[in-house]
Amino acid sequence: MENPVKQIVIVFRFVCGLFSFDRRAMTASGRSKKTIASLATIMIVQLYATDVAFPLALFRYEDQARRHCVADTVVWLDFKKGKYYLSGQRLYGHGFHGSYVCFQEARDSRYRRSLLGRR
Repeated sequence: MENPVKQIVIVFRFVCGLFSFDRRAMTASGRSKKTIASLATIMIVQLYATDVAFPLALFRYEDQARRHCVADTVVWLDFKKGKYYLSGQRLYGHGFHGSYVCFQEARDSRYRRSLLGRR
């Protein structure tokens, strides 16, 4: 997958090619000015609102994750439910559709915390 900034630059160049103006005749109608302004606004919003998923470092064993996440907490990530569990929770380390990851990586990848309490 390409860089989102690169994709926006490609779209911007395409739009500029569609609405290329001669410097001597910079008289555009009000409607085309609004169109260009709205397209530029959409591109700027896309640039800053692009939801980029960061790759997760997945670990089969908790000790591997602890060595990787030295300054962070290790959580159990359930891919099927889209939730993560902390070490005191009942479903921590359980299930076939999960892996150990760093807490901050799980948060950055938009996984939700489990609402089940600690035991």
